[in-house]
Amino acid sequence: MRIDVFTLVPHAFAWLTEQQPIAGVLGAELELRLVNYRETTPLRAGQVDDEPYGGGAGMVLRVDVVAAALDAMYPDARPSRVIALSPQGQPLTQTLVEELAQEQHIALLSSRFEGFDERIVEHLATDTVSVGRYVLSNGDLPAMVLFDAVARRLPGALAEGSGELESFSEELGGGLEYPHYTRPAEFRGWKVPDVLMSGDHAKIEAWRRERVR
Repeated sequence: MRIDVFTLVPHAFAWLTEQQPIAGVLGAELELRLVNYRETTPLRAGQVDDEPYGGGAGMVLRVDVVAAALDAMYPDARPSRVIALSPQGQPLTQTLVEELAQEQHIALLSSRFEGFDERIVEHLATDTVSVGRYVLSNGDLPAMVLFDAVARRLPGALAEGSGELESFSEELGGGLEYPHYTRPAEFRGWKVPDVLMSGDHAKIEAWRRERVR
């Protein structure tokens, strides 16, 4: 799979790509390309945004800047999914993550704050996705969230079977994972449930199923 991230701060992704499980699939199941809007902007001095028509606070990423970046990266054909990250988009869910993980090639468009010219969303992006109903200063953070969520679903990212019973998986009916406990068995009077130390795997499985949230 290939993921292209269009960004103003490509170096921000360095720490993420050095961590597991992403580091383990980069160069194998996953190819990441970071595209700096400033390198292809048609404006002077690396300008990429402008004041919105009608006034208002803040700057907005220009449609001609994003179009130039996409045209430079894809002179022939664009990926089937070009995703703008915006709090106004559809919520990012595990179902959507699993869907995107089946794609061969996707592109992520990031911006600062809520700053997309609406024509980017309407005409250049195929999808608009939100990681939550709030606004962030750095639009690369939502891109990182989506990138991480998709990357960990690729073959080889996780140990075999380790992602089957985690939160939002089909095996758990889309619910939250059951609670976990580890050593010590008792701490400050807080005890691990006896069933988890019983060795009876059928009872443990039943206990866990009952506690899926």
